[in-house]
Amino acid sequence: GATPLGLIAVADPPRETSAAAIAALRQMGLSVLLLTGDHRRTAEAIAKEVGIPRVIPEVLPQQKEAVIRSLQEKGEVVGDGINDAPALVRADIGIAIGAGTDIAIDSADIVLMHSDPADIPAALQLSRSVLRNIKQNLFWAFLYNSIGIPIAAGVFYSLLGWKLSPMLASAAMSLSSVCVVSNALRLRGWKPKLPAADALPPVTEVE
Repeated sequence: GATPLGLIAVADPPRETSAAAIAALRQMGLSVLLLTGDHRRTAEAIAKEVGIPRVIPEVLPQQKEAVIRSLQEKGEVVGDGINDAPALVRADIGIAIGAGTDIAIDSADIVLMHSDPADIPAALQLSRSVLRNIKQNLFWAFLYNSIGIPIAAGVFYSLLGWKLSPMLASAAMSLSSVCVVSNALRLRGWKPKLPAADALPPVTEVE
């Protein structure tokens, strides 16, 4: 029989920031899993290396959409960064890399320009910061109007003698706009928070 003379192993190693990106997602309270068409042993080795606690391996591209639908029915939040258009469309938030295929980019909700896994938690953190900023602006605008409009309408004039001159009203309106815009501009100084790769305990067993 033939005698083997050597062994060639081919692997696509994780990017340097993958482990830190996974740690950031888990710190944000997200359940992270690896859905892949790779062999179980390969997938589990990669998952353990980057800190992913759960793996669904050996899934064909046409099966991924069904798997994601099943996860959604169980109430799990799903994001998918794999270059499979049906999976990206099915996911609540589909994330594709900028170097991916055109159909993946067209199907995704978010496209990472630099193809860096660290941009995934950064995008989610930025989204949360923007929503928080919007809610703050709505709160202060509502509070301002709920106080200013009744005074300007003369609701308190007969009771307390309060009235609002046009000049003061104009100044107050401008000040309200300045406050809202200034609060929104705080996002210009926003920076993502990416923990160290060892921020979470290493994954010893993969489901």
